[in-house]
Parts: sequence; structure tokens; C-alpha cells
Amino acid sequence: MKAQHYREMSRDEIESELEELEKHLFDLRSQAVTEKLENSKAVTNARRNIARIKTVLREMELK
Repeated sequence: MKAQHYREMSRDEIESELEELEKHLFDLRSQAVTEKLENSKAVTNARRNIARIKTVLREMELK
């Protein structure tokens, strides 16, 4: 998702989305270790989305 989408969400929604993405990233890493990961780009995309969320949370904190 785009950062603008996260900026429109409330803080609680963003934090729950962050928690969900971190769990998803853990699952993807587990699949990568067991060599059952079909899309290797999914790990990169999950990490980027987590970074976007953390950036938006930091922007909210500085306001």
C-alpha cells in the first residue's frame, strides 16, 4: 500500500496493521528457510510496507 493510505488511517488501525505485517513477515521468513516460498519478492514487499508504516507513525509522533 502507499504511504498516503496509511496517513488516512487512525493510529490504532496503523498499529494493528503493523502487527499483522510483522506476523506475515515472520511466516514468509519461515517459508523461505524451509524452501517453500513461492514468491521471493513477498519478503521484500512486506519489509517495505513495514518501513512505510513506521515512517507514518514517526510523522504522526512529530506533529
